[in-house]
This record gives sequence, C-alpha cells and structure tokens, in this order.
Amino acid sequence: MVWLNAIVQGVLLGGLYALFAAGLSLIFGVMRLVNIAHGDFIVLGSYLALVVVQTLGLNPLMSALIVVPLMAVFGYVLQRVLLNPTLGKDLLAPLLVTFGLSIIIQNGLLTIFTADSRRVMAGAIETASVSIGGLSLGVLPLAMFATAIAVILGLDFIFTRTSLGRAFRATSEDAEIAKLMALDNRHIYAMAMALSAAIVGLAGIFLAVRTNFDPSTGPMRLIFGFEAVIIGGLGSLWGTLAGGVVLGVAQTLGAAIDPGYQVLAGHLVFFLILILRPRGLFPRMDG
Repeated sequence: MVWLNAIVQGVLLGGLYALFAAGLSLIFGVMRLVNIAHGDFIVLGSYLALVVVQTLGLNPLMSALIVVPLMAVFGYVLQRVLLNPTLGKDLLAPLLVTFGLSIIIQNGLLTIFTADSRRVMAGAIETASVSIGGLSLGVLPLAMFATAIAVILGLDFIFTRTSLGRAFRATSEDAEIAKLMALDNRHIYAMAMALSAAIVGLAGIFLAVRTNFDPSTGPMRLIFGFEAVIIGGLGSLWGTLAGGVVLGVAQTLGAAIDPGYQVLAGHLVFFLILILRPRGLFPRMDG
C-alpha cells in the first residue's frame, strides 16, 4: 500500500509539473524559443498571487481571476516589445535575452520581497482529502491534476479547432509563408507567449499554495518543466502531461525509498529516458 500510495501521489504531483511544462512546450512549438526565464515567470506568478491574496483577501484559488489575466498581458507585452526583435535564425539572441530576464526578475523580487521564504495559505483545502479504496487523496493535488488536464484539453482545442490555433500551426511550420497568408507573426508570437504566461500564472498559484517559494526557486521549476517536456516528447501536448506524471512518480518513489532521493530519482529517470528515447516517450509525428 505504501508503494501504491507513492505512485498515486506521484501521478497527482505530475499535474503540477505538467502545468510547469505546458507553457514551455507551447512557445517552443510555435516559435522555437527556449525561455530560460520560464521558471522565474512561475515564481513571479506565485508572488502576484501572494500580493492579490494579502491585498484583497481573496481565496488563493480565486486569485486566478486576477493573476492569470495579468500574467497574460505581461507575456504579450514582453514578447511584442522585447523578444520578437530577437527571433530569427540565430538561437543565441533569445537565449541571452531570456537569461537576462531571469536575472532581472530574480533580483527584482529579491529587492521587493527579500529572500525570505513565503507561502500562500489556502485554508481547509490544504488538508482536505478524500478516501478511495484505502488511499487518502488530497483535494489540492486532485485540483492541480484536474487543472492540468483542463489546460491540456484547452490547448488541444485551441490548436485544432480555432483560427488562432491554425495561425499557430502555420507560423510554426513556415513563418515566411505565414506572412504571405497575411498573418502578423509578431502578433501570433505575442499571443502564444500570452497564453503561455496565463498557464504559468496558474502554475504559480498552485506552487504558492503547495510549498514555500522565494526569488531563487525559479531555476529549479524550469528544470522540472524542461524534464517533463523532454520526457513526454517535444511538441506533444498530451506527452507533456505524461512527462509530468513520469517525473512526479519517479520523485515520489525516490522519496519513499529515502527523502534525500526525491529530486535525484527524477533526474535519473529523465537521464535514462533521454538515453533510451531521445525524442521522448510520445514525440509529435510530423508529416
């Protein structure tokens, strides 16, 4: 029962990692941009949730009504003003810009909020649980996993059923031809970053409720997001969810063996999959 519980908890934890990874996978798929500041965006979302909760007294989960739109606007403006001019055949320029963004965000948060570890208290939902077949499942982890599935479903719907999704796909396939079809690539890229940042806002809220955070925790969230994306397969939305689940299960099984092995176990599984399946478990099949 101990091992079964560890696996189930890992699956639920994978929902959070899928939220970390979904936005990362989205912007890479649309514009081939590797956002080094992605983890810091997640932490920024956590601090936004903290400010909203403390200022307005909202329930942390309800803070999404403010945090998500703010993060979306932040993502759109950032892409339109700062990142679009760096995109091109040279992959180094956007990497350097997002690396600089990472440093700026970390130091900005450090200046405003200090290095003290913070956490957003969500009340009864933190300890609430339901019993299923002898297993005790937390309501908060269930909510995280359900949100991850809803996000993946939403992205899948956008990509397959909407004009914006068709524009994403066209721009991703060939940006120059997309221009000839009267698509404004700058706007399309900015919309992709806005959507990514909105997802990041959700991830930041759940991170803030689940565990402590401080300005320096972004890079580790970035690593978890990268690992989930690569395990699942670049360009695969449902693969991103699967990658998050695999990473989460590896970590909880590692923690069941020894608490010190939790993060290491996830890295080892990532490394093993990278050797055996370099394209990930469920790579997108083109053509």
